[in-house]
Amino acid sequence: MEIFDAHAHYDDSHFDDERDKLLQEMYNDGITKIVSAGYSLEGTKKNLELSKKYSFVYTTAGISPNDLKDDFEKDIEAIDKIISENLSSGKILAVGEIGFDYHYDTDRKIQYKAFSKQIDIANKYSLPIVIHTRDAVMDTISLLKEKEVTMRGIFHCCPLNRELVKEALKLGFYISMAGPITFKNSKNADEIIQMVPLERILIETDSPYLAPEPVRGTRNNSKNLKYIIEKIAKIKGLSNEEIAKITYKNAETIYRLK
Repeated sequence: MEIFDAHAHYDDSHFDDERDKLLQEMYNDGITKIVSAGYSLEGTKKNLELSKKYSFVYTTAGISPNDLKDDFEKDIEAIDKIISENLSSGKILAVGEIGFDYHYDTDRKIQYKAFSKQIDIANKYSLPIVIHTRDAVMDTISLLKEKEVTMRGIFHCCPLNRELVKEALKLGFYISMAGPITFKNSKNADEIIQMVPLERILIETDSPYLAPEPVRGTRNNSKNLKYIIEKIAKIKGLSNEEIAKITYKNAETIYRLK
């Protein structure tokens, strides 16, 4: 059974003690494609280098709403340059993660400007976007309706919000399921899984964060995708192998990998 982790962060310092060993182990265990996503200028650079080191690792380039500095416009210009210089390598698959996060006290006008500018970059290079959204459902949907998003994209670790999922699907986005769908306090997880058609579901870890049940609270890694697969398979009435195959194909489709 081959598995595609659509979103992780293997540049994170939590993996410094065994990054190479772990990545090789996971590949040997069937995790044959991983997107180690960018979220800041530094994170984008680190993940790009990681993707060049491993044939099965890919990346994204972008500045998340939680990593916007005072001179964020310079960082976004640098992201544009990185994409321009590395697009032909086939390793940068999307612009992201980008979006809105109102959980912390970050200037919303700055978030809007950064999100909008990075959508423009994605359109410029014909790349999908990877969206991070938290406590910002209506503003996220409003911006996506307001601006053209040429290649659509992914709601990564999609919040289990009915209205968000409904509107995201209408707009042509993919929904990426992560550890929270297995949490005992995720009351509407089953309903959300049912809402998303098979051809739009992806799976991810967001490693090293959000480890699923029964390993919640530990450092997450792609081996734990089996628990997310099991949950989706149970709700959809399919086998684990079928869900792994479907989500693998979906990730290849939105990221345009053969």
